[in-house]
Amino acid sequence: MLMPVATMPREPGRRPPSREMISESRAGLGAAFALITLVVVVELTCGVQGRHIGVLAAAPVLTAALAPWRQVVAVGAVSMAIGAVFAFLTALKHGQLLPSFVNIALIALATGIGAVLGNYRQRQAERFVELSKLATAAQGAVLRPLGPQLGQLSIAARYISASAAADIGGDLYEALDTPYGVRMIIGDVRGKGLDAVRLASIVLGSYRHVAYERADLRAVVADLDRAVARSVGDEDFVTAALVEERGGTLTIVNCGHPPPLLLRRGEVIELTPPASAPPLGFMPVVRPRVERLEPGDRLLFYTDGLAEARRDGEFFPTAGRAWRLLGHGTVADGLASLESALIEWVRGQLDDDIALVLMEYAGTQGATDAVPRWEIGGASSPALT
Repeated sequence: MLMPVATMPREPGRRPPSREMISESRAGLGAAFALITLVVVVELTCGVQGRHIGVLAAAPVLTAALAPWRQVVAVGAVSMAIGAVFAFLTALKHGQLLPSFVNIALIALATGIGAVLGNYRQRQAERFVELSKLATAAQGAVLRPLGPQLGQLSIAARYISASAAADIGGDLYEALDTPYGVRMIIGDVRGKGLDAVRLASIVLGSYRHVAYERADLRAVVADLDRAVARSVGDEDFVTAALVEERGGTLTIVNCGHPPPLLLRRGEVIELTPPASAPPLGFMPVVRPRVERLEPGDRLLFYTDGLAEARRDGEFFPTAGRAWRLLGHGTVADGLASLESALIEWVRGQLDDDIALVLMEYAGTQGATDAVPRWEIGGASSPALT
């Protein structure tokens, strides 16, 4: 459940500016002073006739587009001072006072308007920063950190947002050490934004309860399906893959989710389900896939943002590059390498958020419960060799 976060109101200009705001302010000041310099050079070249003083009114307005209001006032003051100097020189040389002072008045008016606009823009920028922080806090409340160790599994997770505005979306994951072994879920809510986060929180809240209560993963799926059906419309759903590791035996049930990848001795094996099943919300009837793990095996679970990442119409070759990217260092190192390669592939332009979970099985001594009791006699696939 997402809890409201109370924030104390702050006066404009008192909040520490972000690096982006500082960079924008410098750009605005640079552009304004470049314009002022150009006007001075042109005016001196033309023999100080006061014809171009009015152009200085654009300097504070230009600053207001990128900088806080105090800097707008400073630029306006500099523009007015320069305008006054040229007005004085023009009066001495040509005896024309009125046009120059009209231009100075226009600079003052532009400075006032720019200060108002700069103050409004600064408030909006600060509000955006605050909302981004709240979005990150909301995402953290939904997606708790995983690992680094659960039972015989080393685990790392990574969330890659497609939006630079806020790291918030409907991808979800969780791993728990339960009486039935280490259990993990990864899923993807249809849609984006706060509605997707709300549904993701419902799925994770339900999973964190029933994962400890149900011995059968199929019963966990049924409970989650009912939770989703109660909370969404007819066209909403959640794809998900549920995993259980106990005594070196891996059991996977898949509800319309991209199949995980098994990395073993330099090979990459796609763990497709024995039969397809619809997502949560559509009453899936799942058939488990059971595999016997070997020490050193790694398992990559991901959402469809990775499967659909493309460049010039060509999809990212996840299976083809998985071993080189994920088969080295720690599981966290592997995910970092995958993210770097992916961002480079799409040139920094992702179309969808991506959740990644990478596990490594360390092995266990004297395991006797190789197959979960509820799996005996059930449908399963042959173990990989």
